[in-house]
Amino acid sequence: MTFAVTEARRDGGVVGLRLAGELDLSTVPQLNDAIDRLIAEGCRQLLLDLAELTFCDSTGIGAFLRGDNRLAADGGWLRVTGAGGRVARVLQVTGLVDVLTYQPEPVDPAASAGP
Repeated sequence: MTFAVTEARRDGGVVGLRLAGELDLSTVPQLNDAIDRLIAEGCRQLLLDLAELTFCDSTGIGAFLRGDNRLAADGGWLRVTGAGGRVARVLQVTGLVDVLTYQPEPVDPAASAGP
């Protein structure tokens, strides 16, 4: 299956990228190029939609970490959402599900505290 990166700007300065197909050694340069371009344009918050990603190997994981590290150096972040099947399993096994998972609303510990 062909790999594709589709850009969709979002509110609040968050840029969304939808990934589709297989992310591996041969396709990861496309993702790195897209991330590098967005950072050069001033993007500091990047959300990767993985709902249509069918495969991700270690080079894909490396691209996620590389992007997050580059964005974090400027006070930003990279998050992922929508992962399913094998891709979700890879994120779980590597521990990245805890680091890069998108949380649409910040959890407020005081909100669940009783009177």
